[in-house]
Amino acid sequence: MASFSGGLPAFLLIFLVTLSSSFAGNLNQEFDLTWGGNRGKVFNGGELLSLSLDKTSGSGFQSKKEYLFGRIDMQLKLVAGDSAGTVTTYYLSSQGPNHDEIDFEFLGNVTGEPYIVHTNVYAQGKGNREQQFYLWFDPTKNFHTYSIQWNPYQIVFLVDNTPIRQFKNAESLGVSYPKSQPMRIYSSLWNADDWATRGGLVKTDWSKAPFTAYYRNFNVQTCSGSCTSGFSNGVWQNQELDAYGRRRLRWVQKNFMIYNYCTDYKRFPQGFPPECRV
Repeated sequence: MASFSGGLPAFLLIFLVTLSSSFAGNLNQEFDLTWGGNRGKVFNGGELLSLSLDKTSGSGFQSKKEYLFGRIDMQLKLVAGDSAGTVTTYYLSSQGPNHDEIDFEFLGNVTGEPYIVHTNVYAQGKGNREQQFYLWFDPTKNFHTYSIQWNPYQIVFLVDNTPIRQFKNAESLGVSYPKSQPMRIYSSLWNADDWATRGGLVKTDWSKAPFTAYYRNFNVQTCSGSCTSGFSNGVWQNQELDAYGRRRLRWVQKNFMIYNYCTDYKRFPQGFPPECRV
């Protein structure tokens, strides 16, 4: 990877980013309900959106705009009660076989057992970079903010502004990094009881349907489409987490991380992927 000192790297000169004013977007204006019929609904003139799942179908939406770098915030209240077998997704993705993708997936569980937050990063069609976490609160009782902070140097996953994962640009080690494909925001609620809960051992209880997740307070600091200006001052553009962010990240990873591909010896007996070293 080109040095970030003494001038901008070449790819950044091509995809120069301007910081739009931060705003809480109207969900009706920012997103299209794309599948699931009337299982996706928008309320209060665009202030609240819901997705539902029943035995016939799930539902989903996508952003009208594409984004290249930025910070995306959304408040979610996840499916309450017995959510085993269900998956609520919230992610950025481009299209095609060599697509880039930055994933939050929320794996449901039986009543009283914790959700699992599943994260992954794809670059040029290659993923398999999973980290999983429990949360330090019940994500079904209230709305919580889930954020993706993405710039040319790093991707940070945040929950209520606490970093839970940092994926650094490791192109200098031959690792692809999402930097040139604009991505849309997607979300869906669907049945994945063949794998989602205890590896598929616990199935969806359809007597509890419909299952519903709620969304509000979409906020974006990014550029949409073609960007023409240089970098502005935005925290999401920092090359590194600050000291407080690093402490919070260590706290989450020590106390709430339940899977890290970078420590899975059985999966990588010949050695861990190179990005695990940065």
